[in-house]
Amino acid sequence: MIQSMTGFGKATLVASNKKITAEIKSLNSKQMDLSVKVPLLYRELELELRNTIARELGRGKVDVYVTCESIDNANASQLNVEMLRSYKAQVENVSRELNLPEPQDWYTTLLRMPDVFKQDLNEEVAQEELDGVREVVRQALQATVSFRKQEGEKLYHFFKDKIQAIQLLLNEIEQHETTRTEKIKSRLIEQLEQLENVDYDKNRLEQELIFYIEKLDITEEKIRLQNHLNYFIETLDGPERQGKKLGFISQEMGREINTTGSKSNHAEMQRIVVEMKDNLEQIKEQVLNVL
Repeated sequence: MIQSMTGFGKATLVASNKKITAEIKSLNSKQMDLSVKVPLLYRELELELRNTIARELGRGKVDVYVTCESIDNANASQLNVEMLRSYKAQVENVSRELNLPEPQDWYTTLLRMPDVFKQDLNEEVAQEELDGVREVVRQALQATVSFRKQEGEKLYHFFKDKIQAIQLLLNEIEQHETTRTEKIKSRLIEQLEQLENVDYDKNRLEQELIFYIEKLDITEEKIRLQNHLNYFIETLDGPERQGKKLGFISQEMGREINTTGSKSNHAEMQRIVVEMKDNLEQIKEQVLNVL
């Protein structure tokens, strides 16, 4: 089953008299764009956590926040006012220079900045606490993957419906092909007959008509489009992390649909092609969210 790149996960646990929270947000991206923010005391775990998260999530714009607060108020961390003042001044400078609005909620903005709580850097972090950070990130990752799978299931059924719609439209083209050829032939002959004092070789006309109609034949396009539809469904039902492949297949489907439209020379078939394009554009838009 496919997975979406959109996900969210949060977990909290207590270790060494501290409440540790991990929050993960994931959106679609062509590559892995990972941001990990952890308290200074746990900075030694950052590379390990980044590797674990990247391996588990694969791709997407991922933001990870790990926070820690003491349960014992006597040992509770204190705000680093100087650090907060510095951050606020920097944001205000950027706002003026780039002509951007200042944050509406300064507390939320500033408290997300690194190292805004005073830390005793000489404090030795207990192994239980480090293991707690690893565990809470693991739990948040599980929740994020579960969220991605739920969203992926919705996308799966969406793609199935859209591919089925294109399949029905492709089948509908069949009933118009015979009448299309006859109409094209009749229209050309009628236009010739309207010309006065023009003599033409009927055998040569027949040959030219055959040649012209062969150029408008869409048999190969229909066969290739059918193959692409089948391959898209096969890929949907295959292993995970097929988003890029689905994107490539949808591009190939678009080429065949466009060629069919340019060759159709028939009002009803052109209407069908427009409906195919509409369904395909919806597929392309949502494929961008597939892992």
